[in-house]
Amino acid sequence: MNTLILQTTSRFLFTLLLLLSIFLLLRGHNEPGGGFIGALVAVGAYALYALAHGLSAARQLLPLPPLRLVGLGLLIALLSGLVGLLNQQPFMTGVWFKVLGLKLGTPVIFDIGVYLTVFGALLSAIFALEESAKEVR
Repeated sequence: MNTLILQTTSRFLFTLLLLLSIFLLLRGHNEPGGGFIGALVAVGAYALYALAHGLSAARQLLPLPPLRLVGLGLLIALLSGLVGLLNQQPFMTGVWFKVLGLKLGTPVIFDIGVYLTVFGALLSAIFALEESAKEVR
């Protein structure tokens, strides 16, 4: 399945799919989308890249191992919920801050946590499936 066409187009599609993934993540709290859907698109990008260039090449593109991304995502999601408690409001209450002239809220931070959790979990599963398929061949 390692054709020149697949290898060439996968590099372009990888970048395009990751940009779409970030777009879906950032617009998720106002429109359809969010961390879950954005992560699914990002996992699709990595799966395509792994098919075209091999599992080790796809792993090298990751900043952290997939299971560490799961832990980091869970931590970020938990911390976003605790901000409400620090403001003497119920857990997971949305709190908005002004950062560099932009309004940044805890729902966006929660979506980032969901994104990293889903991305790490699914990518870990896909990488494990690819490794087991390699053993069968």
